[in-house]
Amino acid sequence: MSDADLAQGVAVNGGKSLPDVRHPKRRTETDPAAKPTAADAPSRLINRELSWLAFNERVMEEASNPRHPLLERVRFLSISASNLDEFYMVRVAGLKAQRRAGITALTADGLTIGQQLALIQRRAVRLMDAQQQTWERLRHELAEQGIVLEDPSLLEGEEMAWLDEMFMTDIFPALSPIAVDPPNRFPFVPNFGISMLLTLFRREDSKLLHGLLAMPPKLNRVIRIPGDADRFLLLDHILPLFLDRLFPALVVREMGFFRIIRDSDMEIEEEAEDLVRMFESAIRERKRGRVVRLTVDGTLPEPLLKILIRQCQIEPEDVFRLKGIIGLVDIKRLIVDDRPDLAFPPYTARFPERIRDFNGDCFAAIRHKDFVVHHPYESFDVVVRFLEQAARDDEVVAIKQTLYRTSNDSPIVKALIEAAELGKSVTALVELKARFDEAANIRWARDLERAGVQVVYGFIDLKTHAKISLVVRREQGHLRSYAHFGTGNYHPITAKVYTDLSFFTCDPLHCQDAARTFNFMTGYARPGKLDRLSIAPLYLRRDLLNLIDEERRHARAGRPGAIWAKMNSLVDPEIVNALYEASEDGVEIDLVVRGICCLRPGVPGMSSRIRVKSIVGRFLEHARIVCFGNGQGLPSRKAKVFIASADWMSRNLDRRIETLVPVDNPTVHEQVQDQIMQANLKDDLQSWVLEPSGEYRRLEPEGNGFGAHAYFMTNPSLSGRGSAVRQLKAPELSYRRS
Repeated sequence: MSDADLAQGVAVNGGKSLPDVRHPKRRTETDPAAKPTAADAPSRLINRELSWLAFNERVMEEASNPRHPLLERVRFLSISASNLDEFYMVRVAGLKAQRRAGITALTADGLTIGQQLALIQRRAVRLMDAQQQTWERLRHELAEQGIVLEDPSLLEGEEMAWLDEMFMTDIFPALSPIAVDPPNRFPFVPNFGISMLLTLFRREDSKLLHGLLAMPPKLNRVIRIPGDADRFLLLDHILPLFLDRLFPALVVREMGFFRIIRDSDMEIEEEAEDLVRMFESAIRERKRGRVVRLTVDGTLPEPLLKILIRQCQIEPEDVFRLKGIIGLVDIKRLIVDDRPDLAFPPYTARFPERIRDFNGDCFAAIRHKDFVVHHPYESFDVVVRFLEQAARDDEVVAIKQTLYRTSNDSPIVKALIEAAELGKSVTALVELKARFDEAANIRWARDLERAGVQVVYGFIDLKTHAKISLVVRREQGHLRSYAHFGTGNYHPITAKVYTDLSFFTCDPLHCQDAARTFNFMTGYARPGKLDRLSIAPLYLRRDLLNLIDEERRHARAGRPGAIWAKMNSLVDPEIVNALYEASEDGVEIDLVVRGICCLRPGVPGMSSRIRVKSIVGRFLEHARIVCFGNGQGLPSRKAKVFIASADWMSRNLDRRIETLVPVDNPTVHEQVQDQIMQANLKDDLQSWVLEPSGEYRRLEPEGNGFGAHAYFMTNPSLSGRGSAVRQLKAPELSYRRS
């Protein structure tokens, strides 16, 4: 989306024009940081799509990590399969759509669309083969532990009788065998649909026919055999045993299974009059998107494959023949509850002592001092309690809340509904464009509206990704505001496995900026200034570049220049180039980037002082943190420390509502910088290091090693009573390069 498009966009509610939310001007020629640099050369950047595939390879590698329990390794493999499905649904589908549209622009790293697709195809083949090989190893290990995927053809006696009855009772009624020869057209197969294609022989006229048998998505694909043992059957293996009941009087000559992935991104009409109805229609259309990947099992004969290629209208390059299980994501159904010895030990998040010290009164605790809650080590219940207390407090006048993703049966939504029913002014900014959560968000929006909540959908061209709650309370004849800023979603389920930060404050400047941000989101009132926050797409790019430039100036003046940053993805070329320039001016830069990283670290003359690592482990690293040394180096009491909702991607900086929140309170500042960031930098048990080549290597631990996840699970958090920080030794990073 161009700056002009953004400025001229049309709002859905009332047809109002959007304000001019173009990002500020880039650096001027009078700025020494604006000198031309070779950092714009394609070789300076790692391709975004290949970096994502490298991330998913790291996820898959955890399935072979002996430090993880067996069932958790199965989970990692299932996640990697699910990730790859989504990659094809969105990223590959998007590239193919661009190619069909005749787009010829090169990527930031200098590749054409065709070159990207060819590189993706080769990397994906390698990844899928590795997934199948990993599955074979895991399957044998599971069997050794008594968790067995049986061959149903080997069942005998009572078990075979049970299978026969179970098939007729619980499977047969849901199946619909379909003839696919003229005059019957080839049936629609839904996204993720696994089906069997067959060649059948009809004796009465000696004619060959073709049939299709789709596995209904609501049927369990993995079925447990009755008994005390952990023994399972795969529906794919059961169906061939009963084809005579599905196609009576026909002889099966050939057969094989296939699975399809469809384009599941959505195109949004800018002039839509009713945003909710538009998204409902788009969700329905998503299910019928173009086929972008066809996976077939190794037994599918070539004649049947040719039929599929023709009927799915798919290029042969997008067909993947696998020796193993197609739809590997479903192996997660083998993760049984009765084998805790093969899973991570249970972990119960701590409830912050700060709230307990004030008898559960969130407002009193916040008035006493700002504090941060570190999820999942500390419970997300404190965020829920904050809103529930606001809903029931007679002195609360108004509640404002962003909702990007939340859970089914969400306690956040319930609290907002209760507040509205009790007469409070409640405003909810619901983001309908949260990919794959659109349908759930529509349901919540309607529930909220029925209760009297003012539901706003924000800008059609901008996703609202900021995580803010604002509570306005009457105290001693005046209004006082309380704010919560988060790095993660208001989702109590993901908060148990995502590492995120929740920052609570009643600082007037933070709260005024939160109110201005809500006014921008709901009333399109562009704030003339912000005292503490920086928000995208108005100021965040400019402010990040200025902060990086400040470190450059410190370094050029002979003072220590240092940047620590933690995020999910680093893609934006302008930010990458600014980091390159800072590195060569003497700034020491350490980055913890879990997923995509287009920056190429450790290259002499370009990024020699930049180091990048990725942490993949029990919890999904999700918090966004950035620390600038402010001329003192890091760690430092004078460092500028921020938490954020945004990754360093163009979409976050230019096409989303995002926040960058300064952390000034000494205790919180110390916790975020000295405890959380240092622990992430020190981790060598679950870390991967990005090499200048763009490849990742697993970091070998020194001695027993240090794991950030284990550290935070076993050490009390600072957000309790404000006790002194447990100092971590400044990280001796073994992956540093001179």
